[in-house]
Amino acid sequence: MNINKWTDEELSSTRDKLDAWCLKHATPSWGNRMWLLTALLGAVAISTGVVFIFFDGISAMSIILIILGGITCYSWYRSEKQRKINMNFLEEIKVEIARRAKRKNEKPVS
Repeated sequence: MNINKWTDEELSSTRDKLDAWCLKHATPSWGNRMWLLTALLGAVAISTGVVFIFFDGISAMSIILIILGGITCYSWYRSEKQRKINMNFLEEIKVEIARRAKRKNEKPVS
């Protein structure tokens, strides 16, 4: 995605939307804590499933624990990765807006 070809209106509206998203996700809330707790419980489920396999042998419950824990941890990983991508994209947009503002303020030397 080449943001150099975007109009100023597109850049500013995207920046505003991403700023609102970042502000919403940066504030401490129960949702953020619950998502982290869910990822932690996913890791505990994986380790519990593995321990059950060692002690009791392979059973359906052990496999289900490992699969559900893996899905939970993967979901958390993907959401964190997307959050970082959004933050980096927001920084690129801010740099582009600043570059355009600087270019508009420069006066040609004659």
